Amino acid sequence: MKPYLLSVALGLLVGVIYALFQVRSPAPPVIALVGLLGILVGEQIPPLVKQWMARPAVATSWLHHQVKPHMFGELPTCAPTEQRKHG
Repeated sequence: MKPYLLSVALGLLVGVIYALFQVRSPAPPVIALVGLLGILVGEQIPPLVKQWMARPAVATSWLHHQVKPHMFGELPTCAPTEQRKHG
């Protein structure tokens, strides 16, 4: 957060200096800055949607450990085989 506050403070300082020297700022027009803000907000949407759509790990764990065994019963397993020793 500190870098953002420092950036705003320095930007204000430079703006005051430009105003004192009566120089126009080389900054882009406001419409361009609004577009950049839209890009920044748009970059945050896909991760939020992915997080929102992803199942929480706790729910997945609960599903695999509680629901599956009760719904399907105990699934058959193969009988253990003895491993032959090569010697």
